[in-house]
Amino acid sequence: MSDGPIKIAIVAGEESGDLLGADLISALARKTGRNIKLIGVGGSHLEALGLKSAFNVDDIALMGLGAVLKKLPKLILHIHRLARFIADEKPDCLIIIDSPDFTHRVAKKVRKFAPQIPIIKYIAPSVWAWRPERAKAMCSYIDHVLVVLPFEKKVMHDLQGPPATYVGHRLLTYPPLLAMERMRLRHLEEKKSEPTVVVLPGSRHFEIRGLMPIFGATLEILKKRQPAINFVLPTLPRLADSVRKLMSEWPVKVEIVVGEEAKWAAFAKADAALAASGTVSLELALANIPMVLGYKADLFSKTFILPRVKVWSAALPNIIADRPVVPEYFNEFLRPGMLARQVEQLVVAGPVRQAQLDGFSLIKTTMKTSAPSGEIASQALLKYLKLQ
Repeated sequence: MSDGPIKIAIVAGEESGDLLGADLISALARKTGRNIKLIGVGGSHLEALGLKSAFNVDDIALMGLGAVLKKLPKLILHIHRLARFIADEKPDCLIIIDSPDFTHRVAKKVRKFAPQIPIIKYIAPSVWAWRPERAKAMCSYIDHVLVVLPFEKKVMHDLQGPPATYVGHRLLTYPPLLAMERMRLRHLEEKKSEPTVVVLPGSRHFEIRGLMPIFGATLEILKKRQPAINFVLPTLPRLADSVRKLMSEWPVKVEIVVGEEAKWAAFAKADAALAASGTVSLELALANIPMVLGYKADLFSKTFILPRVKVWSAALPNIIADRPVVPEYFNEFLRPGMLARQVEQLVVAGPVRQAQLDGFSLIKTTMKTSAPSGEIASQALLKYLKLQ
């Protein structure tokens, strides 16, 4: 390989995946001292590193087969065009992150069009939760998997999947989170009597539409039971208008903050959280914010996917700790009265709050790595780039 730029194809379909990809690419640039030329699809963080997305990343920020089927014609076109483009560009490797219903199909086509291109999967599909046969099937089009949960490397091995490296999670050494912890200490020293609850209804439009009415009713009950309580709702710029519209009829006042920096500032002041089940639950656990989780699946997922799920919990903190740490409620069990009373127990010191904090300490110990995740991930990538 020459001393010129390293050409990386990357496909990241979620906000969390975009952050992971940007972290990996930044670490790779530092480690190799080379310029990185990016092609593919990603969000604002990868675009800040020079990626010009082939199409709007929202087109693939989908969760579950129900959402995928609604956009199937456009997705099929995107899959074919993107795979053909990547194959023709002959990058040094392809990295696919999250959104497996889309990214795996792209990877299969790239492997068919250009079998010489190494393909790396960042974040393993949840084969430990459902459809374990996917692990072995990945061997035909995935060369290596970078896993972010400590038990996933063994799972991949046991299920005869591709080679895997546990890289840890970027949040463990994420500067904004570490800065938030310092802000939180200062906030606790200046703590007033009014508790604050951070409200996180999700990062996808369908999540927000499903959870916002329930979360709004929950906050109304909380405010009646605890009149001094405050609420803050962090959201992404692309979702802010939708969130404001859905909140317009809420009977309680909620402060909306927009952007990554504002989110961590809100976390620093938070005593507890009411959140959509997902990646944010791990962020909250690592930030030591006790939480109550909820999720509302669409009809297709409820009918065809949930009956096949084998995992005992959907909450990442619970799965990593291997014991119930945070309460979670789904679909018809999302009762505002129950959610409100659960959150109410978390905003004050006591055994319920302390049990979660103890669980968070266990999670941090279990996930600890010898280096930041981006550094470990970039090291695993080197042999596929023929730089070693």
